[in-house]
Amino acid sequence: METRKAPEGTVDPRVQRTKSHVLALTRMLLADGGPTAVTYQELSKQARVTRQTLYRHWPTREALFVDLALEHAEAGMPDGSGSAEDVVAAFLFGLRDGMNDPASAAPLTTLIAYADSDKGCAAALREIATNRRSALNVLLAPLGAHLTAEEYATLCGPVLFQRFLTRTPASDDLLRQLAADWASSTPSPS
Repeated sequence: METRKAPEGTVDPRVQRTKSHVLALTRMLLADGGPTAVTYQELSKQARVTRQTLYRHWPTREALFVDLALEHAEAGMPDGSGSAEDVVAAFLFGLRDGMNDPASAAPLTTLIAYADSDKGCAAALREIATNRRSALNVLLAPLGAHLTAEEYATLCGPVLFQRFLTRTPASDDLLRQLAADWASSTPSPS
């Protein structure tokens, strides 16, 4: 029996299905039991794949966590309608709501936990932040607005502080105020 390979540069749909299945199970295990619940032995058993398959795609657990976090990094982006302030507020609401979902927050918290000792996790966090700010700037550009890295940190910081340190969601009022403060400090387009 001859095995067919996918053309160069394309992903075999079977491989993609397997990876998606493993990532979904990883997300579930992580949300239910934290990072220690995610072992290749448990994933292999639940996903019904060999550990060799897992190691082929993710040589380390950290690599698995990186893929998991990057998989949903663009979730919660607004549609870009309204004023620049409306777009930023909608972005902050999406960020807050995503952080309140354990299945979305768990991969991020895991990357944060490993970032000091794992360069891949640290790079993934930077990539997520950079990509989300870039995507937000694409939505703001037609409105004549742009977020600098510092403005982005100022907007997102309180949301992440509330979620990860005080363990309470940022209020709607706080999010609207952050967006209003940013809009009032941003020069309006001519």
